Amino acid sequence: MAVEVVAPMPGTIAEILVEVGDNVRTDEELIILEAMKMENPIVAPADGTVKEIKVAEEDKVDTNQVLLVLE
Repeated sequence: MAVEVVAPMPGTIAEILVEVGDNVRTDEELIILEAMKMENPIVAPADGTVKEIKVAEEDKVDTNQVLLVLE
């Protein structure tokens, strides 16, 4: 079952910490989202494998935009 990881707020992708195919654990940091001059870690909501990354570093994102998909 695929799980979409979404942006909790608008911001800029500062860093992507995983690659497609990586196995991740619940609460592992996946992406650093820069918003309001703060770096906000986006963490895995569940254990899984990174199936797809839908953003790139420096991309501007909106609230609830899908950042990556876990399987």
